[in-house]
Amino acid sequence: MAATAASASLCFPANGNRPTFRIGSSVKLFKRPLRLTLRSDLDSNVSDMSTNAPKGLFPPEPEHYRGPKLKVAIIGAGLAGMSTAVELLDQGHEVDIYDSRSFIGGKVGSFVDKKGNHIEMGLHVFFGCYNNLFRLMKKVGAEKNLLVKDHTHTFVNKGGEIGELDFRFPVGAPLHGIRAFLTTNQLEPYDKARNAVALALSPVVRALVDPDGAMRTIRDLDNVSFSDWFMSKGGTRKSIQRMWDPVAYALGFIDCDNISARCMLTIFSLFATKTEASLLRMLKGSPDVYLSGPIRKYIMDRGGRFHLRWGCREILYDKSSDGGVYVTGLAMSKATQKQIIKADAYVAACDVPGIKRLLPKDWRESQFFDNIYKLVGVPVVTVQLRYNGWVTELRDLERARQLRQAAGLDNLLYTPDADFSCFADLALSSPEDYYLEGQGSLLQCVLTPGDPYMPLPNDEIIKRVTKQVLELFPSSQGLEVTWSSVVKIAQSLYREGPGKDPFRPDQKTPIKNFFLAGSYTKQDYIDSMEGATLSGRQASAYVCSAGEELVELRKALALSELKDAETSDELTLV
Repeated sequence: MAATAASASLCFPANGNRPTFRIGSSVKLFKRPLRLTLRSDLDSNVSDMSTNAPKGLFPPEPEHYRGPKLKVAIIGAGLAGMSTAVELLDQGHEVDIYDSRSFIGGKVGSFVDKKGNHIEMGLHVFFGCYNNLFRLMKKVGAEKNLLVKDHTHTFVNKGGEIGELDFRFPVGAPLHGIRAFLTTNQLEPYDKARNAVALALSPVVRALVDPDGAMRTIRDLDNVSFSDWFMSKGGTRKSIQRMWDPVAYALGFIDCDNISARCMLTIFSLFATKTEASLLRMLKGSPDVYLSGPIRKYIMDRGGRFHLRWGCREILYDKSSDGGVYVTGLAMSKATQKQIIKADAYVAACDVPGIKRLLPKDWRESQFFDNIYKLVGVPVVTVQLRYNGWVTELRDLERARQLRQAAGLDNLLYTPDADFSCFADLALSSPEDYYLEGQGSLLQCVLTPGDPYMPLPNDEIIKRVTKQVLELFPSSQGLEVTWSSVVKIAQSLYREGPGKDPFRPDQKTPIKNFFLAGSYTKQDYIDSMEGATLSGRQASAYVCSAGEELVELRKALALSELKDAETSDELTLV
């Protein structure tokens, strides 16, 4: 495969049918039987996701706020910050959002380079159980920006062999899931049987009749790894290697030996009990246009304001006579400009490295804040490769080399046989911005773990990834990479290892007018787009419930400032 013709780089600090054949010396094509399949959109089946489900994952709609109007400053224009802003604006508050970057969206952000290429921070897939995110998208008018994929999870193995966890079945949960696991060709019969035993002995079964009780049991399994739990219930190491490791990498960027059983079983419980939970969707195009854009418009139409390239240098705070700490303002800067921002409530909607940089050192005396420093982010590298043909088209080699019509696998793809555990051809899955006439596949590959790749130069990363792509798709021999990009994030999602859940902070902090949001904060879902959205809802609820107290603090601070000013005037006269 030829070297790349062009490349871009960023580094951030600390519906086709699925073939069942193997590409090799001989190619055999097998026609798959016709199936009755379940499809959905956000206007139908997803809306019942909260029925008979854990209350923490699907909170009820907030009551109408009847307290005093508050001025709220939010640090961070990512999904958590914007979710918080939407909820607060809907309750009648005044909201300003600050971000040191030149674009919004945080880890779900994207931008266009000088040549018109859309660069993403990572690969974004929407599971059917993203109830809070779908609620937000409906609210801002973005629900039509999602494309529903076939209800199957596709594994690409070395040599072009395709395995599937196929949920397409006329009967829904839990039977569709049972059938998917019993008929998957990604595992050998022995491993499938042991896999079934392990899942039958899991809290997933209890979730069918007692979702909240099952969630409590799942939380209690936070202190063990998924591998330890799974194998203690009869699961096999091969099942982990061939199926569950790629899924764990896709969810949390770490493997089953290092991810908490709580994280994986939270997803499994939803997959087992909700027909649509395992159905995948992807955006029509880039996140900035089809996700962040509509949210930004909704916020601005309701009086919210964005202040980009404004970074918070310092949180200013003081102590009251009773020893309580409160924030007095934020020291902000943009290039050479500086200003002090004052509000009734302050929400830090950051990721783990961001909140660590932001918090005053003295606050670590509180265990609440010190616990945050026990959380560590996971490095991740996202690579985009544009080809002059269709890499994932396995059935027809001639079709793979023409550029008149898109061809290949249109879904999220997992693999146990490459350093990128999940990937997709964005030209197929998100065509509005990524399909270009006269050009071919745009593979977006997520390298997990990203640690070995962080110190490597971009050319070496691209060389390694293109080699692994060819090993997965030998039929792509001869196709050339015409453009590429590499995005490195030193700390992305927090490492959801065993025993880390107790260190996640609530959105309400010991500082009476200071709140947190972010997918790492305490909520029942995992660190994800859904977790970020849910954290924003919870942060907003805490701000609103503290409305009267925050106004009293505002009056007390104003009175104190007035007295200080009078004292200063008296001293000046003397």
